[in-house]
Amino acid sequence: MTTLTTLDSPRSSLGRQFCLLVPLVLFLTVLVVACGGTVKRPDGGEGLLPVGSAAPDFVGRTPANEGGGDVRLSGVRGKPAVVYFYPADGTPGCTKEACAFRDAWNDFKKADVVVFGVSDNTAERHAKFQNEEKLPFPLVADEGGNIARSYGVSKKLWGFDRVTFLIGRDGKVAHVWPDVDPGVHAREVLAEAARLP
Repeated sequence: MTTLTTLDSPRSSLGRQFCLLVPLVLFLTVLVVACGGTVKRPDGGEGLLPVGSAAPDFVGRTPANEGGGDVRLSGVRGKPAVVYFYPADGTPGCTKEACAFRDAWNDFKKADVVVFGVSDNTAERHAKFQNEEKLPFPLVADEGGNIARSYGVSKKLWGFDRVTFLIGRDGKVAHVWPDVDPGVHAREVLAEAARLP
């Protein structure tokens, strides 16, 4: 014998509530993942690497027009270095930021400041982006997110947060920009680098 469930029955009401609850839980889960949170660094700290901390080492690849070899952050010790994290190659904001560093490149070179861009794109995608935008500085492929984690940079669904670190000649973090305006940021970093001892 078949039992019909009417719209007013308790069973129907529970079914509707469940149907509303499942999408809400899924939405909240995606929102939490997308928004990231405080990153636990390998050094035991949480959040962005603070000023005065030793900058974690990493390896980056220089573009073909700059020799096409690997470069290490520790290999430029004694020079100021910019390590800027960005979400993705080729997106409007990231292209604007990369091109701002490119356009100020001669000034960075005169000041003997090294620049590294870091995202979770592949080395192949970085090479394409470097060629398309004629970027003269290395882009570091952090596909596993280990470099970002060591600096305390969050990763969202669309890539890393836009955060920049200025590393002093001593290999320590001298300045952190947790909120970046891609259009003017390169000049701000250059001005701060000029103040380094």
